[in-house]
Amino acid sequence: MEKHGCKSSLKTLQGLRVSLVDQLEGSINAILDSLVSSEVFTRDDREVVLSQPGPRGRVRKVLDILVCKGEEAAETFLSIISHCRQQPQTHSTGNNGNESGSTEYDKTMQKHKQVLRRRSESMLYYNTRHGEKMPFLEHYVNLLLVNGHQDKELKRHEVLAFGRTRLSFQQKSPEAEHRQISPDQLFSNRIGSRPAKKILVTGVAGIGKTILVQKMLLDSVNNKDYLTFDFVIHMTFRDLNLINKPTSFRDLVLRKNGHLAKELDNILAAHSKLLIILDGFDEFRHYGNCDVEVFVTEPDQDGEVVEVFASLMLGELLPEASVLLTSRPTAISHIPVGCIDRFVLIAGFSFTEVQDFFQRYFQDKVLAERMFTLVAAHELILTLCYIPAFCSIVCCILKQSKDLSEGIPKTMTDIYVQYLMAMVQSHTRDRDMASLINQTPGALPQPQLSEIVLRLGQLAFHKLMAHQTLFYVSDIADLKGCSLVSTFLDKTVAQEPGCTEDVYSFTHLTVQEFFAAVYCAITDQPLLESNAHVFSPGQGIGVGHLQLFNQFLYGITSERNTEILSRQVGLHCQSDKVEGLSRRMVVELKALYESGGPMLSHLHCLFEQQDPSLVHRLQPDSLRVNVSDETLSPMDFNAINYFLNLIKGSIFELDLTGTDIRCEALRVLQPHLLRCKRLWLGDNALDMDTVQVIADVLQLSDSMTHLGLGWCNIGDEELLVVSDAVRINKSLIELW
Repeated sequence: MEKHGCKSSLKTLQGLRVSLVDQLEGSINAILDSLVSSEVFTRDDREVVLSQPGPRGRVRKVLDILVCKGEEAAETFLSIISHCRQQPQTHSTGNNGNESGSTEYDKTMQKHKQVLRRRSESMLYYNTRHGEKMPFLEHYVNLLLVNGHQDKELKRHEVLAFGRTRLSFQQKSPEAEHRQISPDQLFSNRIGSRPAKKILVTGVAGIGKTILVQKMLLDSVNNKDYLTFDFVIHMTFRDLNLINKPTSFRDLVLRKNGHLAKELDNILAAHSKLLIILDGFDEFRHYGNCDVEVFVTEPDQDGEVVEVFASLMLGELLPEASVLLTSRPTAISHIPVGCIDRFVLIAGFSFTEVQDFFQRYFQDKVLAERMFTLVAAHELILTLCYIPAFCSIVCCILKQSKDLSEGIPKTMTDIYVQYLMAMVQSHTRDRDMASLINQTPGALPQPQLSEIVLRLGQLAFHKLMAHQTLFYVSDIADLKGCSLVSTFLDKTVAQEPGCTEDVYSFTHLTVQEFFAAVYCAITDQPLLESNAHVFSPGQGIGVGHLQLFNQFLYGITSERNTEILSRQVGLHCQSDKVEGLSRRMVVELKALYESGGPMLSHLHCLFEQQDPSLVHRLQPDSLRVNVSDETLSPMDFNAINYFLNLIKGSIFELDLTGTDIRCEALRVLQPHLLRCKRLWLGDNALDMDTVQVIADVLQLSDSMTHLGLGWCNIGDEELLVVSDAVRINKSLIELW
């Protein structure tokens, strides 16, 4: 019986091991003394335990030694810790004004809030003039937060894929409203009564992840109820990228928070009252190597940066601390998602928030309304304005030119060319003003201006090909001091012990892609092998990495944009490159429409070029258009409709399987559906309105032979509508 009882004590220790590490780290030294005085441990055992780094490591070593010492030792240990739990706690927690050290703790807390306020109280718009400060809370526009994240493999450029999902939330459906949350719900209970501790916030480039972080920092300073933390520690992966030797979490905190040094032990001991914000995981140069085998368990224990990060996320380090991590969707497959309690997607602005942004940007109600009315009339521009960074770019164009001076942009490239022109004009005006004041020569000469744009393009191109968005002073040594460069580049200061390092990036990922395309179009840089070029396996950016770059390349070589670049910047596209791209488009599209291969990326490139004569070289005998298995956005339908409008004659096959197509899109495409012999609409949730469009097509068509409606969740009423239309149709051979 005694043997059974002792055996039960060892089993108890084994079952409680994880929780004991958490419970005993604050009293392990006293427990160790009791084990020695009870002669369960020898003095040598005590020295072995004390040699372990940190209290949690010491608890683990005690448990390891007890297993070797047997059942009686385990029983004595359980008795000792039971006695310790009954004793009143006298150590300082830093949370009660009557406890030892709490005055310094509270003073440090207030000092930290002052530091966070200073760092986050100003809004930095894209293209904000140097030294210009805008109060954050006066210019902040609410972002739409949604429970969940992109759970499908990204097959396309993230900005181009943005649209359909975002618009579904704008439509205020019951499901969408159920999934929407506000910042004060980020840390609410998710698992029983356990609050969410590890939160992942995702969203495409420029959607507002860093702005949300800045809002939370200010909310913590202003004591918002939902942030019930004593301390908020903010780190960026841009800073972490600069560390190339083992370091500890403690040292990471002190790099930019030296004012916490005296109380940091108390802050980390009370880690249930600590929020750690890690911004920009997709920029982490080690993000593909987070599946580590070595963990860091104590704040003062050194390890590689990726080991410290993984240990923090997996709860091996500061397990009760809350962690908020932000990332673009391209990198989330490398995050240990099993430890995430809540997934949150930033879906950008709604229609109302875009209006609000215009009001805050222009600071003039009449002007803001006029500019917004201009934008709202153009679906392409308005859809992209749901991305905050892009909304800022559009406002910048309007502010500099007072209107859309080069005509209404039809494509993404048109918008970015106008953006470049607006910045060049602003830059030239600034230099003219400076020359009048300082009596120096006039505006920047045209050749020098073109040289600057090309140098920016060269930087953008080579970094894009290397899958890099960050670069350093050495990369822009020949561009420093030029105000036009600072217009398109953001600078952050990363702090190293004893020095600082300037880190640069383009103001938005799409701006880098645009400049890279300008460089490729203007210089003798060889074209990539295919406009469908994707990354090599293992390089980590994601399929579609160069999709928008290719679209910009075709758009820049269009006649209308080459004329603008030549006239205003002195840049001339190489004629052989323009013709080379055209030939490639004809060859590749012909192969795709004959084989039925996926062609959406090519249709976007064709749309950007806006050259009807190119399409006329493509007139096929048998046209197969496959845009399946992509959730199509309004921008996608624009490109598809543009192509089909230019192609005459019958369409042998149109594959819209799994595209989440809706009634409005089918109505737009209806004239082309009447030309189809084979139409595939399977794997779409077809409601009655959408089915009615299909029925109308069936009744009017005299050429459709095959129709696919599999896995569409069609109910009895919808099926009756289809069957009535089938009775009228005289050409249909097969209905799936």
